[in-house]
Amino acid sequence: MKIAFDAKRFFHNTSGLGNYSRDLVRILSEYFPDNQYLLLNKNKSDRGADILQDPHVQFVETSKGSMSRQFKMGKDAQKSGADIFHGLSGELPLKWDKKPIKKVVTIHDLIFVRYPQYYSFFDRKIHLWKFKKAAQSADKIIAISEQTKNDIIQYLKVPENKIKVIYQGCHKAFKEQQPEDLIKATKEKFKLPERFILNVGTIEERKNLLNVLKAINGTGIPLVVIGRKTGYYKKLETFIRKNKLENQVHFLEGVSMDELAVIYKFADIFIYPSLFEGFGIPVIEALFSKTVAITSNISSLPEAGGKNSVYINPENHLDIQSKIQFLWDNQAERKRRADLGFEFVQKFNDEPIAQELMNLYHEIL
Repeated sequence: MKIAFDAKRFFHNTSGLGNYSRDLVRILSEYFPDNQYLLLNKNKSDRGADILQDPHVQFVETSKGSMSRQFKMGKDAQKSGADIFHGLSGELPLKWDKKPIKKVVTIHDLIFVRYPQYYSFFDRKIHLWKFKKAAQSADKIIAISEQTKNDIIQYLKVPENKIKVIYQGCHKAFKEQQPEDLIKATKEKFKLPERFILNVGTIEERKNLLNVLKAINGTGIPLVVIGRKTGYYKKLETFIRKNKLENQVHFLEGVSMDELAVIYKFADIFIYPSLFEGFGIPVIEALFSKTVAITSNISSLPEAGGKNSVYINPENHLDIQSKIQFLWDNQAERKRRADLGFEFVQKFNDEPIAQELMNLYHEIL
């Protein structure tokens, strides 16, 4: 079987959609090496270079020109003899030749419909149009959570039998034990506190970090934050300054994937009070790291966290504070929940996810 992927995000996105794309191709080539995997894009980058060393994975340079992803990439896949084309980020090409090819699209979330205030008018309209077109032309849609599946049915008016939920995994670094010298170097490089709670993710309004700051204010509990800053960071800065939290809150930058994995393992508690997520990969990164997670009781987050994570109302900073303090003061409870969370998270391992993807490809063929 020859499977072609829209590899724009594979080569050019550092986080979310890029990680999903790279992990998906990596696990398929690892567990099903009898197939050929074609990465279609105008150009490639250093990202995913290790995956391209696999002889079953091949970069295919697509036709140049503006809008070539929409109008030429599909035909390029057909010319390459692909049996299946998989759009990895909610989009499919608009133009195809008569040559038969099956189409799959992964839809991660419809946050732009649920929370329009976080997107410009133009972005909302173009996203919705692209997602609707992809949902119509796909033979099968992959939703990355039950929450996303329900949103696709509700907002894109897609019949349920066209959608298959296949969860995401996370980077292999979180499942490995890093070497002692890296662990020691990471602790020294970032001057990590002896004990701390950890938050990972883009620093934007939807991720709701301000309520974590309100929750730890007055507790003395150190917080380490890792994520790309947006305009929302100014709100946090103002709160930190006003409440003299400069020595309690640590923002880290330039963290590699292996260093991040080490920091997850060091943390006493992982906190993720997002207002909405299509899935919530940082939660499973924490569970693979044997670190107890506190996360929101809404959207897809209980699917990622399982029944032994601790759930909060993300709008209520006093609820967040009481749950943090409860776990912070109770080592046995942290360990109990972390051990059970580690058992639960095995369902997000590479092999079962690769098998589900392959089953879906065979089903549509």
